[in-house]
Amino acid sequence: MPLIQVNVIKDVFTPAQKRDIISRLTDAMVEIEGENMRPVTWCVIHEVASGDWGIAGNALTTADVHALAAGVSV
Repeated sequence: MPLIQVNVIKDVFTPAQKRDIISRLTDAMVEIEGENMRPVTWCVIHEVASGDWGIAGNALTTADVHALAAGVSV
């Protein structure tokens, strides 16, 4: 059974956005594997604490992600 795992930094996405992520990723998998697999396609969002996620040796915070989304260089 498919298991989609999504890792995000805590407090970046709203509950509504997380529901949208789950719905859209499930739809994408079902498009590939067939509608009969929808009831057994799992999607889990894991939230990583702000600062516990690193890119290129630098910790990334919730504020950094919000700045990136707004088009500001971090």
